[in-house]
Amino acid sequence: MSERVFITGFGVITSIGKNAEENYQSLLNRRHGFGEIEILETIHRKSLPSCEVKLHDQELKALLKTNHSGFTRTTLLGLIALREAIASASLTSSDLRSAGLISSTTTGGIREFEQFFHENLDLNSHGDFDQFTDTANPGEHCERMAEEIGIRNYICTLSTACSSSANAIMHGAALIRNRKLDRVICGGSEALSKFTINGFNSLMILDTKHCRPFDESRNGLNLGEGAAFLVLESASSVEKSSKIPLAVLAGYGNANDAFHQTASSPEGTGAWEAMRNALAIANTSSSLVDYVNAHGTATENNDLSEGTGLKSLFGKNIPPFSSTKPYTGHTLAAAGSIEAVYSILAIQNNVIWPSLNFKSPIPELSITPVSEVTRMEVRRVLSNSFGFGGNTSSLLFESV
Repeated sequence: MSERVFITGFGVITSIGKNAEENYQSLLNRRHGFGEIEILETIHRKSLPSCEVKLHDQELKALLKTNHSGFTRTTLLGLIALREAIASASLTSSDLRSAGLISSTTTGGIREFEQFFHENLDLNSHGDFDQFTDTANPGEHCERMAEEIGIRNYICTLSTACSSSANAIMHGAALIRNRKLDRVICGGSEALSKFTINGFNSLMILDTKHCRPFDESRNGLNLGEGAAFLVLESASSVEKSSKIPLAVLAGYGNANDAFHQTASSPEGTGAWEAMRNALAIANTSSSLVDYVNAHGTATENNDLSEGTGLKSLFGKNIPPFSSTKPYTGHTLAAAGSIEAVYSILAIQNNVIWPSLNFKSPIPELSITPVSEVTRMEVRRVLSNSFGFGGNTSSLLFESV
């Protein structure tokens, strides 16, 4: 029989808080991180507001109590969330040596690479920038973090666009269920960069105003940055340590409708299949889902596609759903793990987070997200993360 997968700890840093408690309080009090860019040097500082972590790299290092050279912003954000997750799960150095680390990112350390691009073109030029010459490799941040915390057993980096960290969690769960590892730390980290902002701007899907998921007037997403990691453990590992788990990862599903390079299928095929697969693995009826943390990017295509998928799966009985993207912005590869933490916080505190800025439903769907902080019993949460290329993933979390 395959192992059950328990969540025993988590850590998170976003534009609304540098740890889990600060994120929880911001969600509860409707405090978002949307505003002008202050840290990243870009010509779009005032014209393309985002959800930026308002801490310079030296301040991030101060939080970590480290002054190591060569740590990109992606690595620094990841380490902050990773260390909180390790502390939350009370992991020892011995626990870490036998654990695995699966991290995800879309751009890795390209922020630093682009900063020193012209210097690196001159092979005879040397300086402080030398420490960042190999950081554009997406796997570099994961290797750095693993070395810093002492993980040697299993290290992996995933990059499947905006479903990346949800897939990292799925991969970790598969390793546990197939008894390859007893403990895996899974998540993702993403820093804002000029490459990211310019790329999404070229797609014409960035909103200069605060995003409005599932609203008729939605006009694009807001970018964000941050990191989150979850500690996944097998039932046997939890039993040995006598830990009280925070939640159960009961099911997960991944699909790829391959409809378009960036757009989701208008029929919501991938969304429907990913959610259906997650419920099937959990052997759970759709009627038992209490809340859906939607991908909800506030782009015209995504919200319509996801909403169609929700209607296909749940019919007329769609459970309460919302998107937390207006709080944190779209953190790309880190979105799945950040929202996994928010899903577990919803279960722990019996609360549903609102979709900020919602006013009018999409006419083609006529469905309405939760728009106020709502107190109710939350035992099961379905968390969606959908990426470019049609890569769609859903995670089902349950109370213990």
